[in-house]
Amino acid sequence: MVSRRRPVQPLDAFLLALLLGAAGWIIYRITVHLDYNWNWSVLPQFLFRYDRETDRWVANYLIHGLLTTVRLSLWASLLALMLGVLLALARTGRSLYGRLVATASIELMRNLPPLVLIFLFYFFLADQLLPLLHLDTLATRISPFWKQLLPLVLAPPEQLSAFCSALITLAVFESAYVAEILRSGIESIGQPQRDAAAALGLTHSQSLRHIVLPQAIRRVLPPLAGQGISLIKDSAIVSVISIQELTYQGTQLMASTYLTIEVWLTIAALYFLLTFPCSLAVDRLDRRLNRKQ
Repeated sequence: MVSRRRPVQPLDAFLLALLLGAAGWIIYRITVHLDYNWNWSVLPQFLFRYDRETDRWVANYLIHGLLTTVRLSLWASLLALMLGVLLALARTGRSLYGRLVATASIELMRNLPPLVLIFLFYFFLADQLLPLLHLDTLATRISPFWKQLLPLVLAPPEQLSAFCSALITLAVFESAYVAEILRSGIESIGQPQRDAAAALGLTHSQSLRHIVLPQAIRRVLPPLAGQGISLIKDSAIVSVISIQELTYQGTQLMASTYLTIEVWLTIAALYFLLTFPCSLAVDRLDRRLNRKQ
């Protein structure tokens, strides 16, 4: 069925004109009445700088922070997805003990402020659990090849413990929301399909793997992707524990240059360039999956 586009109505034109007028008024107030000395010319050097020793352009503070945000968000998303699947299966499973543990974990994570969780997890993990893994020692004993690869994949050796603490904190916090999204998808699959799977001789795990989960993930893909994009934005909170991601670099840059508005507008633009393509990609994937139904 071919969908027809709704023609532009007078109300649409009026609202668009109103938004453009409001944007123009804000720009006018900022440029004319704001007592602020704009200086955009120094910002590009904090994105890339020319290295005279290697005779080439290299990434600078903001790009380094952006790459750290990408690495942190990617690994935290994967870990949150795995934990979320386990929690969702436990909460919708047959075991009473599993349901109680999963429900308690989900409700605890969802009803505590993320900033409080960041501090609790950071000081507990960094001071108690992570030293037992001897990550810093292992990072110094690996081969030169892995020493060069480690900053590209995770973090520099001297920042590895703090990076892993932030990664685990974000993943555990976001996994509660991922679990609830997946739970809604699993429970949306009707009981007749489960009965049909049992009639065909499939076990409970086979029914989940081949029938329930594929349909559930397809149904919850938009909110699941939205949660992944929210994780990218939520990663800014780890700047309070000195993880050198994009927001932390922006804070340090603002303190040293006093270019408050320029720095934060640049940070906002970099976050938008990171999240908007993800939104477009997920929307395209959702349309493609819906066409196959």
